[in-house]
Amino acid sequence: MNEEQVSSAQTCLHGAHDGALTFPQILGLLHTAGFEGYAVDYRRNVQTYYLPDGDSVTLEMPSESGAVAAAFEAAQIEALVRWAQKNGPDYSYKGFCERVRAAGCAGYLVSILGRRAVYFGRTAETHIELFPS
Repeated sequence: MNEEQVSSAQTCLHGAHDGALTFPQILGLLHTAGFEGYAVDYRRNVQTYYLPDGDSVTLEMPSESGAVAAAFEAAQIEALVRWAQKNGPDYSYKGFCERVRAAGCAGYLVSILGRRAVYFGRTAETHIELFPS
């Protein structure tokens, strides 16, 4: 992995957390940099970005509060994804992260190639979101 790719991953991580970048913008930047996807791990508070050759970079997320709830509430997670997609004035990625953890989301995988995100709980329950067209 080259320095430009690491820098792109860092830009996307910080852009999500400070609100400078939307999810579609992040996907575009990562795709342009050659990434095929990334994983968010709320239990370790890290994001890992993956290249097709298996190389990856793991970055620490800004410190967040709140534990991952034991019960996975797929309907609540789906509602939070819809809130994020609307990107209204009350939306923030920090708020999204806090709320999905409270709804039992331990993390999620984003596949740029597969055009989907898979949210998972501590018991490996899942909720799949296809990217909007």
